[in-house]
Amino acid sequence: MNINLPLLSDRDSAVIRAFGILNDNVPAGTPFHGVPFPGTYIVNPDGVVQSKFFEDDYRERFTAGAILERVYNVAGTTRTEIETKHLKLANWASNQTVFGGSRVRLTLEIDLPKGMHVYAPGVQSSYIPIDWKIPESKAWLAFDAIYPKPRTLHLPAIKESAPVFEGKFRLERDLTIAQANELTSLLTSGNNLTVEAAFRYQACDDKLCYTPQTVPLKWTFTVQQSDRQRVPTELRKVN
Repeated sequence: MNINLPLLSDRDSAVIRAFGILNDNVPAGTPFHGVPFPGTYIVNPDGVVQSKFFEDDYRERFTAGAILERVYNVAGTTRTEIETKHLKLANWASNQTVFGGSRVRLTLEIDLPKGMHVYAPGVQSSYIPIDWKIPESKAWLAFDAIYPKPRTLHLPAIKESAPVFEGKFRLERDLTIAQANELTSLLTSGNNLTVEAAFRYQACDDKLCYTPQTVPLKWTFTVQQSDRQRVPTELRKVN
C-alpha cells in the first residue's frame, strides 16, 4: 500500500487494555475481538491529553476536519455566503468528501449590523427565536445545534428582558452520515449526497421587529467507499 511510516502492532491488545478502550461489544472468539473503540486523542507538546473523540459504534468516526473545527476553529473550505435585508450568513462543512459513518461538523456564521439583534432559543413571550432545522433522513443523523451564550437585552419601554444574539456569532452542529450500504439508493450522480436545511429568524432593532424570514441552506458531500482490503495473512500477527 506504499505506507512509508512505521505501523505499531499491539499484540494481545495490551496497549488497548491499558488505555481502557477495549471494544467489549465485540464477542470473544470472533475475528475482530481485541480491537479498540475507534477514537482520536489530541495531545499537546508536553504529552498531556487535551481532548478526545470516541464513538460507541466502530463504524462511525469523527473526521479529522470535524476535530480541527472543534478544537482549533479551523473552518472548512466549502464556504457559502448569503445576505438578507437584516444579516449576512455564511455556512460551511468541515469536510466535502465523506465515508459511511463519517461524523462531520456544520457551521453557520451570522453577522448582524450594529443595533440589530435576533432572539435566542428559550425566549419567552411572543418573541420568535432563531431555529436551524435539518429534516430527518435515512442518509444522516443530525445532532442538536450548539448555540453561544446569549446576552440579556433589557426592554424598559415594555418592562421585559430577553436573551438575544448580536454582532457576529456561530452556530455549530454535528452530522453523522449513514453507513455505505444504507446510502446506495439515496445518492445522486457522482455519488453526491445533498443535505438541505433552513435557518429561521426574526430580526429586531431599537424600534421595529421585522417579519420572520427563512433562509434555505444546502451542503453537498461526495461519498467515497472505504478501503476494506485486509493486509496479507503473514502480516496480521507478530510472532
